[in-house]
Amino acid sequence: MLAIDFPGRRKLIESLDAAVTQPDTAQVTRALRDALCRMIRATDVELPACVFECCADHYARRELYHSDEHGYCVVAMTWSPGQGTPIHDHHGMWCVEGVWRGELEVVQYELLEHDERRYRFRPAGAIQAGPGSAGSLIPPHEYHTIRNPSDADVTVSLHVYQDRMTCCSVFEPLGDEWYARGERELPQDNTN
Repeated sequence: MLAIDFPGRRKLIESLDAAVTQPDTAQVTRALRDALCRMIRATDVELPACVFECCADHYARRELYHSDEHGYCVVAMTWSPGQGTPIHDHHGMWCVEGVWRGELEVVQYELLEHDERRYRFRPAGAIQAGPGSAGSLIPPHEYHTIRNPSDADVTVSLHVYQDRMTCCSVFEPLGDEWYARGERELPQDNTN
């Protein structure tokens, strides 16, 4: 995949590189949250124009950077009004998510139990995140939904994953807090 250049890219990468060298996952994600919040609020970084372009039938995913040295990956996501995800996980990877523009509603779920076919979840908290805010997901507390709550505005978020995330588990409701697990491929959308 070709690298995407944009104003402030080097500064963003240097900040993220410094954050991922922390000694443990909690410190890494805290440093990444702080770095993302600073970058979003400072306006030193201008995301490429392609990340503000919506896809009509799904939220857009565009990889902006992958670190060969540290393994982490930066993905910009573009959410049309009302677009969102089902309950999903990150296949055991940590993630830090920052809102660049607009708002996101994030609902975390607690896994109560599961068997070979079904998973039972309960909502464990929800946040409305606006521009300049960031949060993290650390396994095993990685089950969540994300959606753009606006009926008119586009939202853009920046996600820093422990590694490239090409698929995830998704959970579709069966009723009474029970869900069926499936796999979903996560392709990249065109960056041109």
